[in-house]
Amino acid sequence: MITVTRLAVGTLAIWLVLCVASAFMSTDPDAIDLTRIVAAPSIDQIMGRDDLGRAVFARVIAGAGVSFGIALTVVSVAGLLGTSLGLYSAWKGGLIDSVIVRLMDIFLAFPGILLAIALAGILGPGAGNVVIALTVVGWVGFARLARAQTLSVKHRDHVAVARALGTPSLLILIRHVLPLIAAPLIVEMTFGIAGVIVAEAGLSFLGLGTQPPTASWGSMIRDGTRYMLVAPHLVIMPGLALMSVVIALNLLGDRLADHLHIGHRAAH
Repeated sequence: MITVTRLAVGTLAIWLVLCVASAFMSTDPDAIDLTRIVAAPSIDQIMGRDDLGRAVFARVIAGAGVSFGIALTVVSVAGLLGTSLGLYSAWKGGLIDSVIVRLMDIFLAFPGILLAIALAGILGPGAGNVVIALTVVGWVGFARLARAQTLSVKHRDHVAVARALGTPSLLILIRHVLPLIAAPLIVEMTFGIAGVIVAEAGLSFLGLGTQPPTASWGSMIRDGTRYMLVAPHLVIMPGLALMSVVIALNLLGDRLADHLHIGHRAAH
């Protein structure tokens, strides 16, 4: 029997394999064929062709590579920055903790996606600027979670013993605190990847993300809306790709939270 976890992992594995295999495919996602504009899906092209005659399947796979690349970069940088600040804030306490908490409150006062749109608009369109904008928005969640978890474990006996023995604070945080709070952070990263993929697609849909001719699920959906009545596959195919990845990541995050006995509120 196929479990939800296996289905989610299998879906993500298929996408990752397709992303890697695309480097060895002969199909060029940017190859234009004006004789086959908005051709419907067929045996030759299972996802059809777009308004420039480009293979939608090849562009969906290329878009997956862009989405995964941006998501992994943003979550890695935001996770490292946020976790470090959260650990440091909870460990030091006092004025330093108050300043960092106020900083987090300032970022939380703005809806994340609106702040990302504003930053992307200021920085200008492009994948690099999308990474910067989403990283600036994304570190707060990791910082809050890391701080809360650190506060709950910093007074445990083995941590107190390490401090009494004169162990440097950085070593205590890495060896004794971080392993105890790693599980909820991993779950947060799983949900974070899904959130970044949706956010990147949204920014690209608005023209603030990756620029043509680079494929992006968001820009493909935006371009396809002009042909909804004559070629609905231009919206349906990248939309299904986006939906399948995000649902798989969220299901995987839920299962990880259940397996690690982490409350969903703490994980988000």
